[in-house]
Amino acid sequence: MMKVNFKTLGLCFAAATLLAACSEPPEVAAKVAKRPDFAPYMGADNGFMTKNWTPTNQASWTESIDKRTQGQNEYSRVK
Repeated sequence: MMKVNFKTLGLCFAAATLLAACSEPPEVAAKVAKRPDFAPYMGADNGFMTKNWTPTNQASWTESIDKRTQGQNEYSRVK
């Protein structure tokens, strides 16, 4: 019967795990999502917009973002 060397078996397992981690593909979703030719306030004209925001209007976009941010602020909600 073959004698199992646990030290060698453990080293092989560790090496295989490290090599498997190195083969993970890079994440490119963040690079694809950024569009330098398209300003965020331009937006899409669809049903998912807030009520007071109109596409291509930067002032109303900034106001809507600030209002949403304050709604997510725990300190201002507790007052």
